[in-house]
Order: sequence, then C-alpha cells, then structure tokens
Amino acid sequence: MKITNTIKSRINSCFSTLTRHGVLTTVLLIIGTVLTPWGAIYAATSVVNDSVKWHPGHYYTLMSSGKDNPRYLDDVYSELKATPALRGVQIRYFWKELETDEDVYDFTAIDQRLEELAALKRRLIIQVQTKSFDPDWTVVPGYLRTSMYEGGVFPFGSYDSKKTIKGYNIKLWNDNVRNRLTKLMNKLGERYNSHPYFEGVGMIESAFGQPITALTSTQVDKYYANLLIVQTKMRTAFPNTMTIQEMNYPRTFLKEFTNTFKETGTTLGCPDIWIDEPGLNETRDPAGLYTYFPKLSGIIALTPTIEHKNYVSTRKDLTGPQPTVSELLKFGRDTLKANYIFWTRTPGYYPKVLELLNQRAQTSDPSGGLDPTCPSVYTSCN
Repeated sequence: MKITNTIKSRINSCFSTLTRHGVLTTVLLIIGTVLTPWGAIYAATSVVNDSVKWHPGHYYTLMSSGKDNPRYLDDVYSELKATPALRGVQIRYFWKELETDEDVYDFTAIDQRLEELAALKRRLIIQVQTKSFDPDWTVVPGYLRTSMYEGGVFPFGSYDSKKTIKGYNIKLWNDNVRNRLTKLMNKLGERYNSHPYFEGVGMIESAFGQPITALTSTQVDKYYANLLIVQTKMRTAFPNTMTIQEMNYPRTFLKEFTNTFKETGTTLGCPDIWIDEPGLNETRDPAGLYTYFPKLSGIIALTPTIEHKNYVSTRKDLTGPQPTVSELLKFGRDTLKANYIFWTRTPGYYPKVLELLNQRAQTSDPSGGLDPTCPSVYTSCN
C-alpha cells in the first residue's frame, strides 16, 4: 500500500475546508494530538508482504436476521456453491455485538463465519454498524451511554418527518467515542488483517440523518473530521485488507474525503444504487457521489451496495420505475466502475440475482465481469 508524506497535507487540507464550514480552531488541534504519528503508519505497513487481499467480484450482503441462523446460512452456502460468480458475503454487525462491554470483545460470530466460508473458498467482508434505522435497535455497548460519551448516540428522523425518531447514530464528534471506535478497529485488525479469507472491513454511510435536536456547525464538522481520522487509523490496523467507507451525503465533504482516500488507500463504497437519484448524480458543485466513482477507477477500490429498496425503484422517494437486476448491474459495472458489488439477499429478489450471476457474462472470469484492476494506491494485490 502506497502511503506518502502527502497524507498529512491532504488531511490538513480537509480540515481547512471544514474550517470554512464553521468549525472552530480547537478542532484543528486534533491533527497534532490524536492522529497516529506518521512514522508509525509507515512502520505498520512495512510488512514482509505488503500486498492487499484482492478478490473483486460479486458478494452477498446477508439479512441481519439470518446472519446467525443455521437454516438461513445453509441456504446461503448452498447458493454460494451453485453460483461461482459469488465470491463471498458481507455481514453487518452493530458495535455492541462486537464489544459487549468496555474492553470485552466477542468475535465468535465472525470466527464461525470465517471458518465456514473458508471451507467453501469464499471470503468475508464485515461492516461495523454505528447507525440504526429502527429506534428499537441498540447500536453501542452500554458503557457508551454515560456522560463521558455524551450518552453515545443521538436520535434522528427523516427529512420529511423531523420529529419522529427513525433511528440512532453515534456522537462521533466526541473524541472519547472516536477513540473507543478506533480501539475496536485495532482489535479487529490484530485478529483478522492476516486472515486470507477476511477480505474487508467497512463503516456505514456518511449521512447521519436529520437530528431530532439540531446540531451545531462545530459538532457536524467535528463528526466528519473524526470519521476521517477513524478511517485513516483503520488503514494502519488493516494494512493488507480493504477498509471501506460508505459515502453519500453531505456532498460538501465528498471532495476532501475522496482526495484523502486516494492517499490512504481507503475504499470508496456507497450504501445504495439509486439509478435516477438527483442528489447522487448531481454534476454541479458540490457534485453528487456517483460522479466521483469513474474518476477514481483504477486508483482506489470501489464497492457499491444494492440494498432492499434499490430493487423496487430507481429513486429514494420510490417515484422512479422499478429497475431490473440487469439494469442495477449495468449501472454498478459501467457507470460506477465497481470492483466489488454487494447484492443484498432480499426475499423475492435474490433468485433473480442468482439467475443473473449464473449467466456467462458473469461466470467467464473470476471478477464476474467487474473491473479486476489492482488499485494504483496499493503496492500490489494478491
């Protein structure tokens, strides 16, 4: 993985932009106080084999309700064996599932899935979820619900119903929350970076929802400053493994984030493929997320996700037509230049996905017709 002295200047540039959005001078001080020393980043990546595990192609995203269900998993594994184009699965875990109490880590479920997938010569990508889309879901371990962490989470609603709680997101502007999340990533890296079937680890979308109680500009800017720090430290914890950040909104932060990704080697993901979504396809400044993908092709890894509602409509408000799975694939492959596509195993739709993935265009090469080019930001891929 190529990491150069320009990383520091790139992140400083990012914070300069954040300052123009209203962040206070004190936020800038985190550069010198919390980032891993730059020499340490070099040391962490100076391994005997500095290649990044690289198995591009199509992956299942499992339904959360089935990820530990033996019957569900048996069906998934049967489908993997019958579908050569499926190279593995993505599984999502809430932070509280992986850290049950302060410094008490439970990676049993990951270990079990890795063992099962390795036996099938399939790979695992995990996502650490720090945001819920249901008010009844618990996101963080209980110790984060204390004053030291400002309660750990904040409720958010939707833009058309700002007072109805839709879910919770973490208070990442709090440095103590950021440090605990970074420690979790370090523990995961110690355990899985060298595992040949552990393909990647990611973070949930950048949009944090519409807060029920309005946030200050300082809180917003520091949230994104700390998100960038977490991702930078993830590259240190996983020098041989893809580290993914799902991006979508706010558009004003996309340029600086993606510029930093080009230096650190962070993978650009997105949580949805909405073919006709105006905000994601916007070409005027600030440009939408989808305009960044083709520009970054061949430079960093690109990993869009096809979610439940993407099978239903081409627009988030569901006013667009229903796309075919072939249209979703074409957009991800040809417009977004994807190296990996994560297909959510949604009831009623995944049989069509399997049918598509078993066509010759997806079975004629290991990457399933997606771009297999090793990103230039990596020293090499294996």
